[in-house]
Amino acid sequence: MLETRGPIQAPASVVWRLLTDTNEWPHWGPSVRTVDYPARLIGPDTRGRVQTAVGLWLPFQITDWEPEQFWGWTVARVTATGHRVIPVDASTCEIIFTVPAWAPFYLPVCKTAIRRLNRLATNQPETHG
Repeated sequence: MLETRGPIQAPASVVWRLLTDTNEWPHWGPSVRTVDYPARLIGPDTRGRVQTAVGLWLPFQITDWEPEQFWGWTVARVTATGHRVIPVDASTCEIIFTVPAWAPFYLPVCKTAIRRLNRLATNQPETHG
């Protein structure tokens, strides 16, 4: 897997919420237009559909899950990005996106997502639970 990472000037709990809230995905994910999922927040071993920025609907499944730390998925049955949050201190964290080795072209998309997440997270109240 390849990775890109960046600091987020917000608590890890805020960033985790943004990463797992399907309503927020279009705000930080450049390749996501909308999401069809049975709940607002994703969870382990669940399925949904994502509409890409070009309008194509693709099925997805959450395949890896470490609560409050990491989630990964397959999109159209292909291993896709991983999303990791590492607390640095009470008000800062680091985010790491992993992409399959065959998809280095997707790293700039993930860098854009990190910038957007930082912007969104600094404007969110901290949430717990």
